[in-house]
Formats: sequence, C-alpha cells, structure tokens
Amino acid sequence: MRRNHPMRACLFLGLYLLAVGPIQASAQEPSEIAPVEAPDLPRVRIVATGGTIASRAESPTQVSGYSIGFTGEDLLEMAPGIELVADISVEQFSNIPSGSMSVERWIALSNRITEILETEGYDGVVVTHGTDTLDETAFFLHLTVKSEKPVVCTGAMRPSSAISADGPLNLYNSVRLAASPDAHGLGAFIMLNDEINSARDAFKGDTHRVETFQSGALGLLGWVDSDRVVIYREPLRRHTAESEFDVQGVDSLPRVDIVYTYVGVDEFAVKGFMEAGTKGVVVEGIGGGGSPRSFRGASAMMREAGIVVVRGSRTPDGRVNGGVDTLPAHKARILLMLALTVTDDPDEIRRIFSEY
Repeated sequence: MRRNHPMRACLFLGLYLLAVGPIQASAQEPSEIAPVEAPDLPRVRIVATGGTIASRAESPTQVSGYSIGFTGEDLLEMAPGIELVADISVEQFSNIPSGSMSVERWIALSNRITEILETEGYDGVVVTHGTDTLDETAFFLHLTVKSEKPVVCTGAMRPSSAISADGPLNLYNSVRLAASPDAHGLGAFIMLNDEINSARDAFKGDTHRVETFQSGALGLLGWVDSDRVVIYREPLRRHTAESEFDVQGVDSLPRVDIVYTYVGVDEFAVKGFMEAGTKGVVVEGIGGGGSPRSFRGASAMMREAGIVVVRGSRTPDGRVNGGVDTLPAHKARILLMLALTVTDDPDEIRRIFSEY
C-alpha cells in the first residue's frame, strides 16, 4: 500500500499557502463590502377610472355580465413584479363603466394628468379605463394634456376575475411604457395586448377579442416585448404640449353631433340636433366624404344656420380631403368640439383638421 511522504505533504501545503494566502480563522469577521445603491426608478402614477379591467364576475369562466368590483390598488396587487419597473402610486379618479364617461370628466381628467406630470413631477401616467370609449378618452388627452411626458391608456377585454384575464399584464406593460424614455414626446398611447398604438389613430375594432385595438392602414407604433419597449415610428400630427387647445378653467365644450348617412337619409336627425343647440356636425358620409342626394336639404339647412359642418366617411380607411382627414367620426367630433373653443371660421377649422 502506498503511503504519503511527510516531506511531500509539507511541500504541498507550503505551495498552497503561497498561492491562496494565509487561511483566515473562522471566528474572524469578514471584510466589509460597500453597499451598492439601487438606481432611482421612474415615478409613474396610475389613475384608475373603472371599466372591465376593474370588474369582477361570479365565476372565473364568466367573461360577460360582470360588474365593477376592484379598485386601482387591487389592480396593482394583481401584477406581481410591477414595483420593480417604477416607483408607482395610485389614485382613484372614478370607478365607472366607460359608457358613463362624459365631456366634463374628460376635462377634469386632462387637467389632473397635466398637474401630476408638470406640478407633481411624475415621469409618466397610466390611465386604466373601460375599452368601449377608451379611444375617445385617449384622443381627448392626446389633444389637451400639456406635457411631453407619456400618458398611457389601457384596459382589458376580460374581467380581472377571469381565467387568463388580460388586465394584469396590460397594466404591467403600460407602466413599462410610461416609464420608458423612448415614450417621451409622442403624445398619448393606447396599450393593450403588448401593442403600442397612438391615441390619434387607434380604435376599438372587435367586440370581444383581446387584440381589439388597431390603427387600420396607419399601423402600430411598436410593441412592449419581454425584453424591452420597442417603438418604430412617431406621430407627426400636433398633440399634447404642442396643442393650441387649453381646457384649464373650462367647464364644458360646444355641442357637436354626428349624422350617419345611408341611402334615403333626410334632414330629420339634423332638425333634432339644431333644436338641441348644436354648434357643429360631423357628417359620416359615403365614399370620399360625399352624401346621398336625399341629404342635400339637410346640408343647406345647417349652412344657413351657421352650423360648422365637417365631412367624414363611413369607409374605415383613407383620407377625406378638406374634412376629417383619417379620423373616424367619434374622434372628429372631439377635435371639432375643441376647435370651436378657438374659432368658428371654416378655413381655420380645415387647418386644424389638417394639423391634428
């Protein structure tokens, strides 16, 4: 049997000590390591308004017939890890279905968001909202919030009590977008289903599917992917800090209505709007913005009454020259309401629709 030679063992130990240094006694205190400070996180404010994202159903498989049952704070707890993305705080602006949103609430919401971003020093805002009118609220904020910091509007197509609820991930990714330096100066966004849309262009395109928001021929701005926020294009129309519209100190906006045209449409609806005191009408026309012959009398009535008329089209994609440009009627109505706060001159109205 081979034995280890004592001289050889001593030589090995000496070489080891030369290589690694003296062996520390186990009772000795380890050397202190300087603490590493965590980087400051962006400050993001969540402004909760209600909607499906804040709703609860009787069972996890129920995705319709639900009612609002969660607060903004509840939604935050449903998105684990979100606190690592930003320094987040929440305020409950309202807790209503989006069909209960109003012009007065839009004004208050816009002014509150401007205050959060420009007075309270937050880096971005996320608005949780019902999807049915989310594109209208987002466009109003796009035109009136006086800040270059990002405003991200999000929601859900399934209640937060449902299996595979989309709300928690939409909220998580919206906070990531609001915290991203790449999102500055681009106006308001609509962010659901990992997809970034401009508030100007996006509309709800499906009654039930989670990929409901789309921007038609103009397309997405980018995605919120697992590794990073990726933005490929920028909105070039005027918005937010560059907008000429100011709703601070404003209680209401001029009444504007929408007339949908079809074969045989007449002046009946227009007469009702005129009696209600409308100041402007968006005509959802046919083709490139024309109207059926049966509507000509209604058009003449509005011109004689001094009502501002903006031509649109029921065709989903394409421009209406000298009219709404690419805006759908419900968004053109918002722009016309704001335009009427600064002018009723037809040429100036056309300029506004060409710039926004």
